Amino acid sequence: MKLAVTIDGHETSIEFLAPAPACRYRFGDSPEREAHVESPAPGVYSVLLDGRSYDAYVEPSPAGVTVSIEGYRFDVEVRDPRRLSRRGGGGASGGVQTLSSPMPGKVVRLLAATGDAVAAGQGILVIEAMKMQNELKAAHAGTVLSISAKVGDTVTAGTPLATIG
Repeated sequence: MKLAVTIDGHETSIEFLAPAPACRYRFGDSPEREAHVESPAPGVYSVLLDGRSYDAYVEPSPAGVTVSIEGYRFDVEVRDPRRLSRRGGGGASGGVQTLSSPMPGKVVRLLAATGDAVAAGQGILVIEAMKMQNELKAAHAGTVLSISAKVGDTVTAGTPLATIG
């Protein structure tokens, strides 16, 4: 899977050649690399790369995510060129937000229910893909209007899972 990536304003691409935990990938036109990746908790990744161990912390940001590694912070925006932008015209500032699965996977945990009031950045549900858990979070404060997935559901990329208004 090849994705367009902007890291601190610099555009490139990343191509995943093999899934985690024994991940193989390529940034831009650089040579293929390997890393062992585990996710002990949502938003936390343990990465073994070139014999060194790193802990990466991922949190949502207005443009995508912020990744923190050894005290360094990177603003990262990831786009799948095969799909339209996930952000609607209203962005993350209000309106109705639809949370869709970023990749094929399995719903492993629901963190909110229909009718719950949620804060910006609050987790709504967790998808497991390639043995890594990804927490889908609300972009803005609101009320959960619907959750169309249940624990154990297998979903494809782009499947709408929840709506927040």
